Amino acid sequence: MLAWKQVDRTSVPGGGELKLMQRGDEFSIMSGATELMNSRRGGSEEQLAILAARRLGKREGPRILIGGLGMGFTLRAALAHFPGQCEIIVAELVPAVIAWAKGPLAGVHGASLAHPRVILHEGDVAPVISHNGPFDAILLDVDNGPDGLSRSANDRLYDAKGLAAARAALNPGGVLAIWSAAPDQRFVNRLRQTGLEVEELRVRAGGARHIVWLAVKR
Repeated sequence: MLAWKQVDRTSVPGGGELKLMQRGDEFSIMSGATELMNSRRGGSEEQLAILAARRLGKREGPRILIGGLGMGFTLRAALAHFPGQCEIIVAELVPAVIAWAKGPLAGVHGASLAHPRVILHEGDVAPVISHNGPFDAILLDVDNGPDGLSRSANDRLYDAKGLAAARAALNPGGVLAIWSAAPDQRFVNRLRQTGLEVEELRVRAGGARHIVWLAVKR
């Protein structure tokens, strides 16, 4: 059996470190000993976009914001499932993740980053939420969900102030979709206190079950 080898490692702005690992044609992005994503298991990240697109329904020229590029599973699903005339902004904080997408992970990402509907923003997604709206859907897959791993500053996306900013950035009927590695009832309560209508869905990624919350602005 092939052994894992380290392709690259990088510091996360504000704290933490990520490693890109490879075993044959399989890739993994790690935070310490925790695997954040794997090139063979992207089903739940795809569902983040698929479920949000289904909930949003048919809307002319929707604007979509994706927080976190990762291995591009959510972006590729968004291109496939949101209407053809949509605009998709992808905010990625870690420059190396973008470099990996254009380098060793180019075969995983395919042509998605070059798509004319895609705008890639290198930087924190929080200012994009606050200053570049309104959006019809905001899809957050940042730091493994509300219980962050690699960067404590990401917690502000999921606190009451951050959720209020996301709600304010949505058009009426817009969807805030959030990926998480595990359930979190306190976070669900916080979403509802923000004034969003919340549904919790369990999705599969390989043998694991993850969570997608769909929060709709009425």
